[in-house]
Amino acid sequence: MKGLATIALLLFSNVFMTFAWYGHLKFQHLTFFKKTGLFGLIVASWLIAFLEYSLMVPANRIGYQENGGPFSLLQLKVIQEVITLLVFVGFTLVFFKNEPLKWNHFVGFVFLVLAVYFIRK
Repeated sequence: MKGLATIALLLFSNVFMTFAWYGHLKFQHLTFFKKTGLFGLIVASWLIAFLEYSLMVPANRIGYQENGGPFSLLQLKVIQEVITLLVFVGFTLVFFKNEPLKWNHFVGFVFLVLAVYFIRK
């Protein structure tokens, strides 16, 4: 149960993280951000990042072995990186349709999933 809760929290935190880090590239064209400029984009990204941290910190605390969770620190980090890439790919496919995925991207993702498997063993 703690493992699934950790992964779910990491998933949702990464959705917010992706929007905080890359969403401004798409949302900079909105009228509000045209008026506020770079400063408005930074403030909006920080507010979104606050939501990310509000989920990431509990995820790591719940999932960490020394707090009774199922994952070591290395396992948490690798799981988080794989989730980050999966969320980022989904974000890219939905919001940046001009960024095609190529075969080498998929090979890299397979290696990352294998990394999760081998670190978990």
